[in-house]
Amino acid sequence: MPIHLVSLSAPTAPAQGPPGADSRSADAYGRAAAEEPATPRFAGLRLVHAAMRRDLARLPTALRLLQPGEDDKGEALLRHWNFMTAMLTCHHEQQDTRLWPIVRRFAPELRLLLNWLEDDHHNLDHSFTRVTTLVRIASRDAGSAWPVAYAMEDLAARLETHLRIEERQLLPRMERVITDGSRLGGLGELLDLLRLADGPGLPDALAWLLEGVEPDTVDRLLAECDDDVARNWPHWHATYQRCTSSLWGPGDGSGGGAGAGFGGLGVVAD
Repeated sequence: MPIHLVSLSAPTAPAQGPPGADSRSADAYGRAAAEEPATPRFAGLRLVHAAMRRDLARLPTALRLLQPGEDDKGEALLRHWNFMTAMLTCHHEQQDTRLWPIVRRFAPELRLLLNWLEDDHHNLDHSFTRVTTLVRIASRDAGSAWPVAYAMEDLAARLETHLRIEERQLLPRMERVITDGSRLGGLGELLDLLRLADGPGLPDALAWLLEGVEPDTVDRLLAECDDDVARNWPHWHATYQRCTSSLWGPGDGSGGGAGAGFGGLGVVAD
């Protein structure tokens, strides 16, 4: 069963406008959508990439700082690692079952690349499973934390190669294959998957994805979600911060986390 930090009421469908109406034409205050900066396309994919980079950069440090006798913190780090790997699995499922078949159909020249990415998803899942075993040991034995932290950093470098290939070679082509305004690869589609999956709870996942993202961007992303998500977001966000702040220490602040990465993922080829 999914584990939630806070209880989640049954989702409610967003109100639908007249047939043929563009739901993005104006906001609640009557302002045209063109007046607001657009959220990046495929926001669901980009947010997962940024959050994985953020946590794989700070988890090794948190593990190295683990002291003997800090069993509660060790268990918290293990829970966060398990949550992160579950999010990666859901991300791979979104790509392999929903996105790649469409890209294969309309961009057949990318089939070999997509086949490689799918195979690499399986390889990455196995690599994360192996490191999970090490993290479980380190969470109970601070003396083994340093070599496990190195294993995390090796895995982060391995994942970075995969993410850059997707962002440089695939996302630009997807922008031409998938029509503007489609939910494919977006945050809404990812949240729908999480509702159906026996994995991370939606409140935890959304707070994890949006950690460090600029408030204006958060508001635009939430505007694309249903009313129930937008209404509960402040509580989910505050609960997540309270539950995770002890992991990273007071100086973290996520200043180089998902916010910086999310905004620049469309031009990773720098």
